[in-house]
Amino acid sequence: MTAQLMGSDTIPESATSSIVNLGHEASEALSSAAGKTAKAATASGFKRTMSLRSVTLMGLAYMTPIIALGTFGVIAEDSHGAAAMSYLLATVAMLFTANSYGRMSVLHPESGSAYTYVGKTISRKLGFLVGWAVLLDYMFLPMVVWLIGASYLNALFPSVPMWTWIIGYIVLDTAINIVGINVADKINFVLMVFQAIVIVMFVGLSIRSVMGGAGTGTLLSASPFVGQGSSLSAVVAGAAVAAYSFLGFDAVTTMSEETKDPKRTMPRAIMLIAVIGGLIFIGIAYFTQLVHPGGVFADSSSAAYEIAMQIGGNLFTSFFVAGLCVGQFTSGIASQASASRLMYVMGRDGVLPRKVFGRLSKRFNTPVTCILIVAAVGLIALFMDVSTSTSFVNFGAFTSFTLVNVSLIVAYAKASKADRAANFPHGALRNVVFPAIGAAFCFYLLIHLDSNALVLGLSWLAIGVVVLLFLTKGLRQDPPEYAASEA
Repeated sequence: MTAQLMGSDTIPESATSSIVNLGHEASEALSSAAGKTAKAATASGFKRTMSLRSVTLMGLAYMTPIIALGTFGVIAEDSHGAAAMSYLLATVAMLFTANSYGRMSVLHPESGSAYTYVGKTISRKLGFLVGWAVLLDYMFLPMVVWLIGASYLNALFPSVPMWTWIIGYIVLDTAINIVGINVADKINFVLMVFQAIVIVMFVGLSIRSVMGGAGTGTLLSASPFVGQGSSLSAVVAGAAVAAYSFLGFDAVTTMSEETKDPKRTMPRAIMLIAVIGGLIFIGIAYFTQLVHPGGVFADSSSAAYEIAMQIGGNLFTSFFVAGLCVGQFTSGIASQASASRLMYVMGRDGVLPRKVFGRLSKRFNTPVTCILIVAAVGLIALFMDVSTSTSFVNFGAFTSFTLVNVSLIVAYAKASKADRAANFPHGALRNVVFPAIGAAFCFYLLIHLDSNALVLGLSWLAIGVVVLLFLTKGLRQDPPEYAASEA
């Protein structure tokens, strides 16, 4: 099911200022002057070149907003026609987790994401296991992205072998990521603009169709939020699927060491990614549901294709599929970059073989070996189908979401009164209540994954426990950790 996959140059101030201010108070006091130098290299060898716009676009590219059109039918079916309400509920729920990632990125402005946050806050041993679990998600998500993109292209050009498209995706994304994050940033911007054009055209044609008498026949309707015979349980079921569209908003934290002034930039970017992505998802669901009220489709997995044909004919349908393919390409760039950074940080720490994973290219300043390993894993797509591959990516994501929320609660509990006043704005509400809600929601999603995902995830975690026992000599010591003096 494609819903399980995820995943502007100027961000409107009026739409986001209230959200950005949540992170601004803390990040203003904690900003590091050294992080403001665009070319300043970190102790690890990365250069801080990514701005707020760059990080936000990278996160949105990872999430692939246009995927909401591909998953619309499944969510509308589960929610009995209340897809917009399901996305609204999922957006609110995921904002609690985005808050936790933003706060932890201020406390620990380093690459490594959940691996770093849990390890430095709760336990290095638990941090390793979280990193190991999320490695499953990060390593295999690019494979799934490339497989889906190849599937779309194969549908457009059935005479071209599927393996040609898969290898094409892998080669192009890998080359871009090896050259460096600056190149990926520029390409992401251009391709995200194309995605936005497709989304705007789809919404515009939907509005024209509704004003012409199709669907609800009116642009102001409660139908996308209340559905047809919908219920709270149906909306929650739709929201559980809709939450998968947000996978990847957290991945930009793996690029903290390449971000200018990360204590200020990263929490803003994380919140913006979640908010902008959520608003796009809700808007797409609302207008698409106006065209097709209810949740009954000939084939829910291809509902958006049917609606694209209805509102725009053959020409727009081809353009729509092209937009989906471009979305997978940009998502491939972002997901491969994030996976390689996580592997590099774990290699730098020594919990993965340092000589293989813990090195940067002297020429490109990127973890080339890690990028190539992700590309090699992507070749597994040659032997898999979409439905099987999706089970690879969910266990690690929701495990890390849950424990990052818990990490913020633990960090607040450990802090002294003076530390809380300086580093934890809004007190227990933002640092205990909000992450507790986020943890509960993500844990609910984790235990309700399908059996294949749970078996695969727990099996991978069991291997991680064996590796941890080896690294810690039977848990008698902590896993190795990178020190800045080793740079």
